[in-house]
Amino acid sequence: MDNSLDARWRRLHWSCRRGMRELDVLLTRYVKTCAALPMAEGSRELALIEQLLELQDPDLQRYLLAGESPENPELAALVARIAATPRLR
Repeated sequence: MDNSLDARWRRLHWSCRRGMRELDVLLTRYVKTCAALPMAEGSRELALIEQLLELQDPDLQRYLLAGESPENPELAALVARIAATPRLR
């Protein structure tokens, strides 16, 4: 299995397809912006996003669409960054 950073970003991009369009758009948009980060920073962010995507869709919906915040402070900060990501045109 290819564990390169690029391959992990591609798998993560695919994992953003959750079946709810609003979640798909938010997550995919954020992952696209993060894939261009420098390696060290991108690798840390990748691990956090992978952790977030382990959550069930109802939890993601509460955090990303309903404004609730995860108890984990790192995930709460990630949710805030995702919400603040500029919309792509």
